[in-house]
Amino acid sequence: MSARHGLSRRAVIAGGLGLALGYALTARAKAGSGFTLHAPDGRAIAVSEWVPSGRAKGVILFSHGAASSPRFYEAIFTAWTQAGYRILAPLHVDSLEHPDTARFAGLASWKARLEDMRALSAHLGRQRRIAAGHSYGGLVALTLGGAQAIPPQGMGGALADPNVSAVIAFSPPAPIPVLMTEQGYGGVSVPAFIQTGTADIVPGMTGDDGWAGHLVPYKAAAPGGHRYALILEGVDHYFGGAICRYDRPGPKQTERLAEANRMSTLFLDAFGRGEKRARDRLDALASDALPVRLLRK
Repeated sequence: MSARHGLSRRAVIAGGLGLALGYALTARAKAGSGFTLHAPDGRAIAVSEWVPSGRAKGVILFSHGAASSPRFYEAIFTAWTQAGYRILAPLHVDSLEHPDTARFAGLASWKARLEDMRALSAHLGRQRRIAAGHSYGGLVALTLGGAQAIPPQGMGGALADPNVSAVIAFSPPAPIPVLMTEQGYGGVSVPAFIQTGTADIVPGMTGDDGWAGHLVPYKAAAPGGHRYALILEGVDHYFGGAICRYDRPGPKQTERLAEANRMSTLFLDAFGRGEKRARDRLDALASDALPVRLLRK
């Protein structure tokens, strides 16, 4: 959604990120193990961890959608851990499962989310990692990968993580005046994989371009930097309730999610691990035709 819509800050966060903050979370996903980190002010950051059965090939820092929780992404995490990746995902303050969520209304969640990811980055040190996320979390992941977001009040220093080697963003929001501009999205400095679907429309979040607004980070990025855009026919913001919101009526779009998992895993191997065979396989899937359309530049 572009600045011309003139949304208030409250509308941007409560409606513009569009994840229906009043929905009821259910306990249908298996939570991973985890540990606790701390923000600069001492705020506890609960981090969930999913690990592969063998030695990890790499680590993914994952940022969940607004009001959701890491445990509602098992359908993605299972594919990534089976491919050999370790996943670390903080419970952000805007989650309905966070004990202090009432203290972080509006843009307060933006600063806290970035603090969460900084704490994770500091915990890992110079180890290379991939940033990933869904919706609001996709914006966070792209910011870690170099997109020039608008810094939250009271937060200094670079927002990007210099140790991030690639970004995966499922349904990142269209530009939002107080968080990210189209030009800002164009600053992504690492390989990026952007996903959306032709039914990916969320009231208050998608603007005049409809579902195509989720592709702005891909369109704005300079060519030649290994950018990919996956468009899935009929897929909505939650894959029919397979991720983020288990309360959706469905049916779950598991077949299309399997395609997203397959291609995102190839992307992980290609640009998180530098495997040429995976890159060749991913590039061979490029197509301009639905139902599974993969663009690259």
